[in-house]
Amino acid sequence: MNKVKFMKMHGAGNDFVLVDDRSETFPVHDHLRLAALAAARTGIGCEGVILVQNSTRADFRMLFFNPDGTEADLCGNGARCVAAFAREIGAAKGAAMTFETSAGLVDAEVVSERHVKVWMPEPKGRRYGINVCGHSGDFIIAGVPHFVVSCDNVASVDVAGEGRKLRLSDEFAPDGANIDFVKYTSPNRATIRTYERGVEAESGACGTGAVAAAIVGVECKGMSLPMRIRTAQGFDLVVDGDWRRSKTTGFTLSGPVKKVFEGEIDIDALDVSCEME
Repeated sequence: MNKVKFMKMHGAGNDFVLVDDRSETFPVHDHLRLAALAAARTGIGCEGVILVQNSTRADFRMLFFNPDGTEADLCGNGARCVAAFAREIGAAKGAAMTFETSAGLVDAEVVSERHVKVWMPEPKGRRYGINVCGHSGDFIIAGVPHFVVSCDNVASVDVAGEGRKLRLSDEFAPDGANIDFVKYTSPNRATIRTYERGVEAESGACGTGAVAAAIVGVECKGMSLPMRIRTAQGFDLVVDGDWRRSKTTGFTLSGPVKKVFEGEIDIDALDVSCEME
């Protein structure tokens, strides 16, 4: 028996299971167990499992795992949730903090109990105006890779079908990319739906996708910062930053976070049979 305490949180509709792993006893290399924990019907159900561990470089270390058990460098909304979680468990001593991720150090501020801002890594790998599988879009790494496709009506987009086709395209091999379908509304608003790799389905929200959409909006479509971006679950994320030398930089991502419930689960008792077949 291996009982683990957890907290379920969501950031703008993006839901996570968070665990205090400062003892570093959680089976991080057991991807089947991680996937079983995240499973909607036989586990807790979430779009990501987040561990808080000790760090020698910052207040703590954030490890993020997709629902399929694979590790991702960063999750924007996960970063906002982990900041609130870390403050509650004492891993961060105040409202302002710095934590370690696989994408680099991230600064955060718990503005209030239900509102958190994070400073995102600098974007890189810009490839604008490329055509993939019949879609014209813009590629950028905003902590993780994103392909942003502009559309007139996000409600009518086949996110599951077209998103998966684009996510698996040879253009983004071998790692793939998150696919963001975005409608821009001048001067500084957008609506977004994201097919997320690792989730392999539409996500309730995507923080790094919101940042990617804002970068494309400002640098390619004449939008202005701060941008307010409406997620699939109807929440607003705000992306802000600076404009320097014809490029955007210094991005922040802010928006709502909420504790849903706390609990304890025996991770050794999780059903991994489906994943093992």
